Amino acid sequence: MSFAGLNYIAIVIAAAAGFGVGAVWYTFLFQKPWMAAMGIHEEKMRAGGGPDATPFIVAAIGHLVMAFVFSAFLHSLGAATLGGGPTIGFFAWLGFVITSMAVNNGFGGRNMMVTVIDGGHWLTVLLVMGLIIGAFG
Repeated sequence: MSFAGLNYIAIVIAAAAGFGVGAVWYTFLFQKPWMAAMGIHEEKMRAGGGPDATPFIVAAIGHLVMAFVFSAFLHSLGAATLGGGPTIGFFAWLGFVITSMAVNNGFGGRNMMVTVIDGGHWLTVLLVMGLIIGAFG
């Protein structure tokens, strides 16, 4: 796999967009169902005194690493196109992301809705990253 010729602007934009997908997903679209599936109560969150920045920092770094590696995959496969990016994103999600999540959450005894909501989030992230990286070629 070659890292030469990657578009670092596309990588940063894709990482930021992926982070933004998570913000919308877990704040506006699925906050209450996800919290219910996780067994998290709003009162407990409010009593915590505010959010810890650590998960947000880890998420930002994780999205940047994901976008970098995904870009390298797309370029190595010759699929850094508007159609190829989302297609490879879907297959990466299907083959690696959702399968790993299903196994981990299944053995962890988590509510299946956690896998559905989180899995949908990562599918959307990979599709958006694929579109952005593919658009930049």
